[in-house]
Amino acid sequence: MGARLTDGNDDLAENAEINITPFIDVMLVLLIIFMVAAPLSTVDIPVELPVAEAEAPQRPSEPIFVTIKEDLALAVGEVGTTLDALPVEVGIATGLNRDERLYIRGDKSVPYGELINVMNVLRAEGYLKVGLVGLDEAAVAPAAADQ
Repeated sequence: MGARLTDGNDDLAENAEINITPFIDVMLVLLIIFMVAAPLSTVDIPVELPVAEAEAPQRPSEPIFVTIKEDLALAVGEVGTTLDALPVEVGIATGLNRDERLYIRGDKSVPYGELINVMNVLRAEGYLKVGLVGLDEAAVAPAAADQ
């Protein structure tokens, strides 16, 4: 409890100080309530789940890359191609599996429109799982420091 010493006047002066003791008491009571209630809210219900016997899906051993070089030359894997022959080469690389994921690697100097043209050709052929490949900045920084 706080006490206030006065100068002896009998007048009751207005006290503008905040009494925090009730506030602290309320906070401690709420803390105790939450400490007791928290373990009760995480009660586990015993359930016997069935065992899944399915095998993990097979990951492709080699990803299929479509590369756009600086001079706008195209390549599927290591095989060079043109924009017109791109669907044929991609079909050979994927075995005509339209659900195969393709990765596009483009030189940073390649215009954005050319990249979109390649994506549109792939989309027109039914290849909808197309990803873009980029380098991680953290992986590039040490290599640039060595040169």
